[in-house]
Amino acid sequence: MARSDGREADNLRKVEIEPGVAPNAQGSVLISFGNTRVICAATLEDKVPRWMKEQGVPGGWITAEYSMLPYSTLSRKPRDATKGRVDGRGTEIQRLIGRSLRAAVDLKALGPRTLWVDCDVLQADGGTRTTAITGACVAIGLACQTLLDAGKIKTSPLKRQIAAVSVGMVGGKPLLDLNYEEDRDASVDMNLVMTDTLEFVELQGSGEESVFSDEDLAAMLALGRGGIRQLLEIQKQILGS
Repeated sequence: MARSDGREADNLRKVEIEPGVAPNAQGSVLISFGNTRVICAATLEDKVPRWMKEQGVPGGWITAEYSMLPYSTLSRKPRDATKGRVDGRGTEIQRLIGRSLRAAVDLKALGPRTLWVDCDVLQADGGTRTTAITGACVAIGLACQTLLDAGKIKTSPLKRQIAAVSVGMVGGKPLLDLNYEEDRDASVDMNLVMTDTLEFVELQGSGEESVFSDEDLAAMLALGRGGIRQLLEIQKQILGS
């Protein structure tokens, strides 16, 4: 099946990661998956949430916030502040990002600090949550390096890389890294978050008024693993070994 952008079924869109785009953050990147572009910025705060103090929980914490800027979509999206609340989709995504990042970091090694990770979508063309997770991992890796360079910690709290990618069934065929048109037309939509040892952190998948077989699932997972391997290598170009 020919894809609208000419890719093969197992091809990622062009992925680019530009570090240091937010000078006031301890770690930041602008990450692009094709026309989807997200700024991920990690900021350190020398305190932890009240509940950790009250419960005597050692170490630090990671909190993620996710927002689509008004001009990121074809029709203007009102700001959450204007509506007075984060919409359900945004809440779900920022919780997913937070869970994923906490699986990558040794919170005890982070020390009594909160790592705030802000993911702001500049342009949306499908896969904003997977783009955000992949970029956020690099941003927190850079933030952890800032702590190391300042002598505040002795070892990096980043214990593993994580990356995320979308897969789906479109026109009866499994495809990797869906753009907006493909995501809109997909009969099955799935997001994979995996580690650098190709273990799952999270797997989200559902049929859109459709069902899928064991064979479909196996094909999508195989595509996803291949995509994750490529993303991990791109991350390493920024993070090093």
